Amino acid sequence: MAESGTLHDAFLDELRDAYDAEKQLLKALPKMAKAASAEELRAAFEAHLEETKVQVDRLEQVFASLEEKARGKHCDGIAGIIEEGKSVMEESFDDATMDACLIASGQRAEHYEMAAYGTLIAWARTMGHTQAARLLQQTLDEEKAADEKLSGLADDGINQEAAVANHPSENGGETPRAVSKKAPSKRATKPARR
Repeated sequence: MAESGTLHDAFLDELRDAYDAEKQLLKALPKMAKAASAEELRAAFEAHLEETKVQVDRLEQVFASLEEKARGKHCDGIAGIIEEGKSVMEESFDDATMDACLIASGQRAEHYEMAAYGTLIAWARTMGHTQAARLLQQTLDEEKAADEKLSGLADDGINQEAAVANHPSENGGETPRAVSKKAPSKRATKPARR
């Protein structure tokens, strides 16, 4: 009869999955930043790239606290989310719509990570891995903040700009500046996507 795995085994498996997910995001975030037209969105992706580098280091500290070698296990979940994001970036959307879609892609990744880190923290606490739980909580807090930042950018004008650009008659023909509650995002000059 095969030996049954333990919660500790499942925890390590999930930890390896999270480690690989962060490594995959280190490659995806620069592409998302490059595709963004709004300066604030580009800056948000670039800032989260720097946070992700720290998160990888933090996961290595978690492995060390458990006396385990830091290694990843291919994360199919984040790979699928990244692949969907790549597909979006290949579309010929106007700049505001592309930015709205990039926010949606970024939030998919954040929500996936928040679910994973929430589980890891709960399991770490249950098993008495207090240092691991503390380190993972720092990362979860950063992921939540990144999600809130993306929501704020969407709500502060990017979604409205995309809607007005595609449906001006529904807003009385007003420009995004006239419709948006707050100042619109600063768009970098970039050739139109075709």
